Amino acid sequence: MRFVDVEAEIEQRTGEELEDIRSNYGERRVKTVENEIMNQVVLYRQTVLRINGSTLMHDDHLETLLPNSIVICLIARLDSILQRLHLSLGARYHDPAERAMALGRLNREWAVRGKPGVHEIDATDLDEEAIVSQTITLWQELAIERA
Repeated sequence: MRFVDVEAEIEQRTGEELEDIRSNYGERRVKTVENEIMNQVVLYRQTVLRINGSTLMHDDHLETLLPNSIVICLIARLDSILQRLHLSLGARYHDPAERAMALGRLNREWAVRGKPGVHEIDATDLDEEAIVSQTITLWQELAIERA
């Protein structure tokens, strides 16, 4: 199956990294390009799409994908995420503003959790091979149920 990473598509289309686009042009520019790409990828068939949770929740992207797609969300336990956040931010983790921004991003990503039609796989302690294996198994089970 073809694979499309929406964030990589944004970076390829603009010629800049996502964080640079955000800092130079603001979130509105990111969302504009993101919407253009999402309007195209919802038409793709037999394609694995990598889309972050906040993108799925923006506009009606999730609702558009659900009728013709199987949405599987890879999740991690909160303790693991906070540990990685602490390691990635380093000393900035102790700055309440930095920590609040990071937790706000996490909150936007997690907004998709628990939505009808969204299936979850806890990937906290899994290696890449196990994640792929569990994702394929779940996808096959869901495809059989739909048929």
